[in-house]
Amino acid sequence: MMIKILIADDDPDIRDVLKLTLSEENYEVIEAKDGEEALMIINTKPIDLVLLDYKMPKIDGRQVCRLIKKDLLLRHLPVIMVTGKGEINDKVGGIDAGADDYVVKPFEPKELLARIRMILRRTERDLEANPLTRLPGNVSIINELTRRIDSGNKFAVCYVDLDKFKSYNDKYGFEHGDKVIRETARILLRATQECGRPDDFVGHIGGDDFVIVTSIDNSDGICKNIISSFEKVSPEFYNEEDKKQGYIMGKDRQGKEQKIPLLSVSIGVVTNEFRKLEHVAQVGEIGAELKEAAKRLERSNYIKDKRK
Repeated sequence: MMIKILIADDDPDIRDVLKLTLSEENYEVIEAKDGEEALMIINTKPIDLVLLDYKMPKIDGRQVCRLIKKDLLLRHLPVIMVTGKGEINDKVGGIDAGADDYVVKPFEPKELLARIRMILRRTERDLEANPLTRLPGNVSIINELTRRIDSGNKFAVCYVDLDKFKSYNDKYGFEHGDKVIRETARILLRATQECGRPDDFVGHIGGDDFVIVTSIDNSDGICKNIISSFEKVSPEFYNEEDKKQGYIMGKDRQGKEQKIPLLSVSIGVVTNEFRKLEHVAQVGEIGAELKEAAKRLERSNYIKDKRK
């Protein structure tokens, strides 16, 4: 997959020089002429790295960097700050704002490319991530579950998935669907931060499927927080008419028109409180079964495994 790099600079000549330099490595380049446009692109497209000019109109590079690093989904996005020659305050300001590295104008093309390669390698090593949410993906999920099983300690795995998401995607399109996925990821991260422990794990299996690994004691609080937050935000994903009537018209598997309820969230919670969990596939099978049971309940809900 081609690596996407965003160049954010108000000087078109600098953007051209950067674009020419990056073309040597066959990177896909996206351009922004100010901080506001840069943020809009970052929030709507999967970007792999940002080259950010320190001094830009509307929102300067330092503010853009701060907003990226403050966002739960974007904080792993690497940022290289581009500063003016000898502007020591700009370098310090960029690093304070959370920039991963900086280059000074005029820059040496070979050095810039080497720095980009180094940061991309480091990011790839640190985070095998889903491109949409930047949450750890399946390799990390399997490794985390294996580690927990091997430790012999008590733990809980919350399998989270959205109800009626396909019907929503069919009506509103993939761009709106992607926004729902990203907002769901934010809800999961916030709930885990507020109700869990620092070593809790949040991963993105793919599509509208997520997983949280936490302690048994904290799992109820996390699930309740997710459900409460999702129910508050869910109507905002719809237009006024659909929001008011509380459903959309869609087709069932037989192709018949029917009323489809607004999006909700179902969670199946697997624990080793009452039975031994021996391998990752077993955890996944129990999670899928519990999630299906939660889906049969009204609106957003969760079911916790209590069988022995």
